[in-house]
Amino acid sequence: MENIREEVKELQIGKKVRDLRQQRRMTLQDLADVTGLSKPLLSQIENDQVIPPLATLLRISKAFKVSIENFFQEEDSAEKCILIKAGESSRIIQRGLSRGGSPPYIYHSLAYGKRDRNMEPFLMEFAARSWSEDLLVSHEGQEFLFLLEGEVDFYFGGEVMRIRPGDSVFYDSREPHAFVAVSEIAPRGVAVLSSREA
Repeated sequence: MENIREEVKELQIGKKVRDLRQQRRMTLQDLADVTGLSKPLLSQIENDQVIPPLATLLRISKAFKVSIENFFQEEDSAEKCILIKAGESSRIIQRGLSRGGSPPYIYHSLAYGKRDRNMEPFLMEFAARSWSEDLLVSHEGQEFLFLLEGEVDFYFGGEVMRIRPGDSVFYDSREPHAFVAVSEIAPRGVAVLSSREA
């Protein structure tokens, strides 16, 4: 876990949030009012004490009117093409639970360093968990998942769908949704998130 936290710190997400907030002459309370997130949580994010969930980053990016990929790119990156070799997707973001505990998903960014992209591709790993309403998230945009191995139950719109290797799902992420690993093999898949509104 400590290694993951160090890799997340390399992204400097907290610094990017603080810089964007200060550029817009907003206080932490202003940002809390716009996002609906608590002031203490935002402070912890800015100080790299909390690994922010993707849904939380989406709310922050919407408040700043920037794309979520701003948090996953280096300041001076301007490459038109990014090749990520197997095993090199080391930038990891976890989606944690507000009540603590181990996170149900681990995201490895597959386009880290590419500027001005309209989508955010990830290698997604699912940790073994029991179903809980707390796992449901919703945010602007659309998502796509292609499952490579293992099995997961996908909770969406009051339904539960079993997803197996080779299956894919494309959905409106404004609808509350969640994934739960159900196989002995840790499930992995390629997920693509698009946060830009039409």
